[in-house]
Amino acid sequence: MENYLSIVIPAYNEEKRLPVTLQRIKDYLNKKNLSAEIIVVDDGSTDSTVEKIRQLKIDNLKILQNAVNCGKGYAVKRGVLEAKGEYILFTDADNSTPIEELDNFLSQVDENTILIGSRYLKESKIEIKQPMFRVMIGRLGNFLIRLLLFENIKDTQCGFKLFPHKIAKGIFSQQRINRFGFDFEILKLAKLRGYRIRELPVTWLNSPISRVNPLKDTLRTFLELIFIRLNLIRGVYKIKEGR
Repeated sequence: MENYLSIVIPAYNEEKRLPVTLQRIKDYLNKKNLSAEIIVVDDGSTDSTVEKIRQLKIDNLKILQNAVNCGKGYAVKRGVLEAKGEYILFTDADNSTPIEELDNFLSQVDENTILIGSRYLKESKIEIKQPMFRVMIGRLGNFLIRLLLFENIKDTQCGFKLFPHKIAKGIFSQQRINRFGFDFEILKLAKLRGYRIRELPVTWLNSPISRVNPLKDTLRTFLELIFIRLNLIRGVYKIKEGR
């Protein structure tokens, strides 16, 4: 593979935050001398997100555009399926988990292991906290996810996850959830295939600008959780030969 690393970034109306994030990623990659491609998936933005990032001078930057807003999960899936790197990272447009956290992840890569950032480990550093209502919603959601899907993953929703190429292609090709519930769906698909998932502590900074509607998106994500549970009961997620 030409690129050691693919960095996938879903974006929706990110004209203010994304250019700053991309510049920081560019500086990081240059400093570390890493061979990488950056894939931005614009999810039907109505602002000047695409125009702003086209003005940046960044090598190996690829822009994919969805004609309409399809959801974060759809955008990440599209980016991952286009990625060519030996390892594939997806991260958020606001750089809430700083790209520098990748140092620790790359030092622990394994071709059979998915590495995911976690805000709930003792060693994690929450430098800018979420509002209390967001914290409470997150904790309730995390409880339900652990009750219905996982027992031993503390944080499925942190937007900083690193996959070996083959694993990513296999599980994302079977992803069915297009919005916020995609995180726990792909992790469940990985578990069904017997892949190892390791949580690593990260530094995390909450952005005051949020695309999340607390009521609407919480209800939608809960319904997605039920949808995944029903898919498991019905045997929808078939394990293909060779994983």
